[in-house]
Amino acid sequence: MSLTTKLIDWLDERLGIRSDIERALRKMVPKQAANPVYCLGGVAFLAFLVEVVTGIALARYYLPDAAFAYESVRVITYEVPLGSLVRSLHYWAGNVMIAAVLLHMLRVYFMGAYRKPRELNWLVGVALLLLTFTFGFSGYALRWDVASYGATSVVVLAPASLPFAGAWVVRVFLGEVAITGETLTRLYFLHVFLIPMAAFTLMIIHFLMVRRQGIASYM
Repeated sequence: MSLTTKLIDWLDERLGIRSDIERALRKMVPKQAANPVYCLGGVAFLAFLVEVVTGIALARYYLPDAAFAYESVRVITYEVPLGSLVRSLHYWAGNVMIAAVLLHMLRVYFMGAYRKPRELNWLVGVALLLLTFTFGFSGYALRWDVASYGATSVVVLAPASLPFAGAWVVRVFLGEVAITGETLTRLYFLHVFLIPMAAFTLMIIHFLMVRRQGIASYM
């Protein structure tokens, strides 16, 4: 008996994972799942995994410092072996993820799949959509060039017009009264840690509810 088999048997004896895996593999897939429009959620999840893998590789060379961020992006693109490829994969996976999540939400809305008993899952999906947009924005800002600096100024300063909490929201993002290196540090923390962790947690909840409730097929 191989070491792998012994390890699986040891875990199964304590956790009963083998029966759970077999039950999951035998679960019948609804016919509508073969339709590409029902696969958009899976496409978004796959793009998210590509983002995680390529993001870890990019974080090895990226410097979240206002004085060195742009130069580190240039080094990744032109000097690091396969750096341009990894950065391109990260960029396009981010675009695919945003498009897939948005189309997925539109499909759910127009097919009425948000109705009872799936209202809570719809709210989780809305939260994931907002996180995905924030994911894309924070990643774009990390380039720290003229274009991303301007976009950051517009997006981050926009909440200042909110009553009562506007100034506090702006300070949370900026750290100061203007866009500085601390703003870049906070956006980097959002992009590489806070948003991925929140998104991954909500994805697990989302998938578990889909697993429990099934795929809605009514119009």
